[in-house]
Amino acid sequence: MILDEWPRRVAALAQFHVADLRAPALSDADDHHLRRALRARGGEEVVVTDGRGAWRICAVAPAGLDALSVVVTDPEPPATALYLCPVKGDRAEWTIAKVTELGVARVVPLLARRAAVRFTGDARAKTLARWRRVAAEACGQSRRTHDLVIDEPLAVGDVPVGVGVADAGGSPDWSGVTAVAVGPEGGWAPEEWGAERRRLSLGPTVLRAETAAVVAGALVALSAGRWGFSLGSLVGKDEGTP
Repeated sequence: MILDEWPRRVAALAQFHVADLRAPALSDADDHHLRRALRARGGEEVVVTDGRGAWRICAVAPAGLDALSVVVTDPEPPATALYLCPVKGDRAEWTIAKVTELGVARVVPLLARRAAVRFTGDARAKTLARWRRVAAEACGQSRRTHDLVIDEPLAVGDVPVGVGVADAGGSPDWSGVTAVAVGPEGGWAPEEWGAERRRLSLGPTVLRAETAAVVAGALVALSAGRWGFSLGSLVGKDEGTP
């Protein structure tokens, strides 16, 4: 991210996804949203991005957009991942929006034994499409220029060995963690994960499934340096240390 331009990006009316940054053109739906819902006026600034890190600032014109800045590319974010057991109803979409805002790079729907939502038949395609739409909207809201990747569902047994597991009896040490699995509302089934897995605590209280996912997403992003500071920088100094 170009820090000198960040306040300008935040102050922009909105951010939209475009196919070609050299000649930015909004989709009919986005143009309608800009002019009707947001009531944009001529000259107001918006951000456009290709979803792969490149972006530029444009001004609202009577017909279309006028480019104001050069095309800039943000650095590739850390390769963080959240293996997520979906929860029921709109809480799943809320979770996707929040972990997108936090900067998690990838979400993998997880097929745990006690998962309340099953990815089968038409429901699978519809759910994934809805999650991707919510993620795209959250990218715009948060001025994120690298799209959140939402993978196809994966069984617990196929999760890579290096992925940690959020667990009530886990360690509070999240240093070096870039990927974590968060369980369903009913918790993990016995023996669902092998003893070799790194178990990670989400704190001293019992969290709802969607809250656990957001906490895990924040800790993964922080551990990977997504926010520009480390976990170690947040640890209090010993008493008496200047």
